Amino acid sequence: MPDIPVKYWIMVATLGFVWGSTFLLTELAIEDLSPLWLATSRICLGSILLTLFWGLRGFKLFPEESAWGRMTFVAIFSSVVPFFLIGWGQQYVTSGFAGISMAAIALMILPLAHVFLPDEKMNLRKVFGFVVGFIGVAFLMGGDVLASSGSSMETWGRFSLLGATACYAVCSIVLRKMPAADPVGLSAVLLLIGAAVILPIALIVEGLPPAIPQDTLIVIAVLGLIPTAAANLLRVRVIREAGSTFMSLVNYQVPVWSVVMGALILGEPLPATMLLALLLILSGVAVSQYGALKRMFTRG
Repeated sequence: MPDIPVKYWIMVATLGFVWGSTFLLTELAIEDLSPLWLATSRICLGSILLTLFWGLRGFKLFPEESAWGRMTFVAIFSSVVPFFLIGWGQQYVTSGFAGISMAAIALMILPLAHVFLPDEKMNLRKVFGFVVGFIGVAFLMGGDVLASSGSSMETWGRFSLLGATACYAVCSIVLRKMPAADPVGLSAVLLLIGAAVILPIALIVEGLPPAIPQDTLIVIAVLGLIPTAAANLLRVRVIREAGSTFMSLVNYQVPVWSVVMGALILGEPLPATMLLALLLILSGVAVSQYGALKRMFTRG
């Protein structure tokens, strides 16, 4: 396994915090906006912001060859489809199931990377580390992991979130295998394609969006700027430069920050198993990335 520079660890930690906070913002936004229009707003706003940044860099993209087919696939299945599925599914499932489904991305990526990425082969230490981390997430969510929300649509809500999980895992592999590209240009194009796909769908299916309160507009602006535009740029860089398996470490942090933000902002109680869960998650990360961590500290 190649050395993982410190900057990528910082990027992964940042993404964990940003995406962990997104569940809370999504819960607030879907009170006034449908899941389809919420996904559309995020993607369109994020694409505008990243395109402006891309323009300042001269609209660089591929230095040699293009991969428009794969870019279209990743654009649709890493933003359009999962954004809608998560927003729709969160209406019918518990927060515990939402958290555990996002953590499952790491376990899905392991066998996919082993088969399709020669430099990210699976081994017993890596599998053990990821399983320990997953158990830590299960402890963190407690009995709410498989608890019922009581909704008649709960089964479909769970399938919706698992579908989003599968989308993220597959797209991580496809994105890793794309030819060399400018990370800003690639991030911008992915969101532009996503916007071109989802905006007409939203207009045809639901018509123009309703009047939205100012507080919700602020939430949508934050979702478009940070978890969508900025985080998409970081995600592309980490996957392309540090690998899909390393990027999947983000998904163990997301439930942690989701629980912490719920406690800090909504006053939700922190689970009694929080410290044990954190210990298991960090231990899993340390075991799965032992070689990279050892080389990083030895070199430092």
